Amino acid sequence: MRLLDRRFALLLAGANWRERSIAGAGAVIGIGLCAAISTLVMPSHGLLLAAPLGASAVLLFAVPSSPLAQPWPIVGGNVVAALVGLVVAHLLGHGALAAGVAVGTAILAMSVLRCLHPPGGGTVLLPVLAPAVLAQGYGFALLPIGLNAIALTAIGIAFHRISGHSYPHRPMKIADRPRLLMVDIDAALEESGETFDVSREDLEALLDRAERHAEARRLATGRRPRT
Repeated sequence: MRLLDRRFALLLAGANWRERSIAGAGAVIGIGLCAAISTLVMPSHGLLLAAPLGASAVLLFAVPSSPLAQPWPIVGGNVVAALVGLVVAHLLGHGALAAGVAVGTAILAMSVLRCLHPPGGGTVLLPVLAPAVLAQGYGFALLPIGLNAIALTAIGIAFHRISGHSYPHRPMKIADRPRLLMVDIDAALEESGETFDVSREDLEALLDRAERHAEARRLATGRRPRT
């Protein structure tokens, strides 16, 4: 039974099936309304919806606390990536080199502008892989990309307010005198040599709460925690 539970365990820490069900409902509403709004604005284009927006919806509704899923990364990341893709396609065409340069440049541009957003890696490829997209010119970054991203973000804000989630996400409140200092968190992150999908502030709050639970357990059992 324990092995079965592990097989169906959700990937991210803190996730549960209730939250995933809410996320699924949010995606249905978000993408559906976003497609309807975009198509209403430009009815001559049919279903005006950029495919990478589906990946943005996964982040927005399934992990709304992620730094990569906040409003500026969703809007800025997609628009910046679209602009980078258009520039690269104009300069290098539609070959393999252009695809690689586009994604690499988009990562750097989004990082500099503090709007890193994984779906931007798909958005940047649209002008490179599709000459028809390139033919739309730089307006493509506004319609449909910008409109899609803004509409989805606005819908996400309203949905999370109703569902009770913190979005745009605000770090959890911790005690005025936490046991760990931010410099300790920074030192540990630097030592790990890895990048984690959680903000420094949320990580500090989680570690502080974990320490408090450990202390409460130690007092309740009358034993010191193992080291």
